[in-house]
Amino acid sequence: MNDAHLHMVVNHFPIIGTILGLGILITGMILKNNSVKNTAYVLFIVAAVFAAFSMGTGEGAEELVEDMPTVGKQIIHEHEEMAEKLAIVLYVLGVISLGGLILSYLKNAKATLLSYVALVVAVVGVYFAQQTGTTGGEVRHTEIRPTAVQAVGTDQNATAGEKGESEDKD
Repeated sequence: MNDAHLHMVVNHFPIIGTILGLGILITGMILKNNSVKNTAYVLFIVAAVFAAFSMGTGEGAEELVEDMPTVGKQIIHEHEEMAEKLAIVLYVLGVISLGGLILSYLKNAKATLLSYVALVVAVVGVYFAQQTGTTGGEVRHTEIRPTAVQAVGTDQNATAGEKGESEDKD
């Protein structure tokens, strides 16, 4: 397994874990259930750990794909910049979540306040997770790049037109 493969194995959990954690945290806050909130905190901590693994494998993955014809250094740079922002947010969210677990365990009155702080940071994290996932997908999936939308639409129209012409001949 090379760094690119390792990166692909670990890079999805920070995104998915943050999205799931946000949903679980909101549910725990609505239900006023500390066990559910603690589950979200654990997911956020694990997402932060996987973010560190993703950052650690990203450099090696970059070296393997940056010179491929359809990739290019600019696309990787955009992904790297967004991933760094996400990682920082997830590290902060992980620390907040650790504090939330401790305050919840101690039944401290500030646990509720910290859950609102975690909620705000998690929303920011989901935004950066979406951006990071999109820019990461664009590295190898040229069909999702903004520049590909016109070309795909044009190709589909041309194909439909060609089919229409061949049907008219019959």
